[in-house]
Amino acid sequence: MLPPTPLSALELADGRLIKFPAVMGVLNVTPDSFSDGGKYLEGDRAVDHALAMEAAGADIIDVGGESSRPIGAVEVAVEVELARVAPVLERLGRRLKAPISIDTRRAEVAHVALESGAAIINDITAFEHDPEMAPLAARTKCAVVLMHMRGGPANHIKFAHYRDVVREVIDYLDARARFAVAAGVSRTRIILDPGLGFAKNAQHNLKLLAALPDLGALGYPVLVGVSRKTFVARLSVGTAAGAGERELEFGTAAANAIAIAAGASIVRVHDVGAGVAVVRMAAAIAGRDQRFRHHA
Repeated sequence: MLPPTPLSALELADGRLIKFPAVMGVLNVTPDSFSDGGKYLEGDRAVDHALAMEAAGADIIDVGGESSRPIGAVEVAVEVELARVAPVLERLGRRLKAPISIDTRRAEVAHVALESGAAIINDITAFEHDPEMAPLAARTKCAVVLMHMRGGPANHIKFAHYRDVVREVIDYLDARARFAVAAGVSRTRIILDPGLGFAKNAQHNLKLLAALPDLGALGYPVLVGVSRKTFVARLSVGTAAGAGERELEFGTAAANAIAIAAGASIVRVHDVGAGVAVVRMAAAIAGRDQRFRHHA
């Protein structure tokens, strides 16, 4: 059986196209995210960083106000999350050309983001945390990212136990996509994320990366987020504690290149410049270079 042909683009409600493979730049407006916590908590720095990522080639800017780091994450009140992201979203909505994604479990936060110009809801709970999220997505016709995770932001690593991680993750995401469609979300605006590092150990992550064609066979774009994660550090240098930024970026680049070759449509990265270079090269090798032929 031939692997599925990756989708070429996603059309947003306002008519903008996200051409695949695409790069999603991470903007953590938090004090405690695992990689860059606190660096962009201040509004001006957050806005400047988002604009810099866009200039470096990011196709999507993903804004989040609640950390979900594997160890030490603290769930925050919705008021705190809103206070972090709302001012940044309001300013970015007027200045960014790249679509904005809001990384949140909460419909109240997503609503504010969409009102400020966001076009994508990135929900790490795949609409399970907040019953108002699916109706909001359906009503606004936004695109959505549905991710696999067990537990919550503060404790998901405790649930990294599976009989067959690939089958269980694929079945879960298939079910959540069907739920979203039944709630009125357009099938053409659903993106699936296997949730690497979320309630998964290194072996689980590797198995899921190898099985990306099977996830892609569901017929939805697949987002992969490996950037600077603990398993990347451990595999790159043998220990998470010994990995510097250089090693993390090399390990991340290798995983992202494999993901693109395996059919992933979006990679979520912290270093957009490196991410764009990796996507361009991997897409060219895989024959998926629709945006980059003019560079040949």
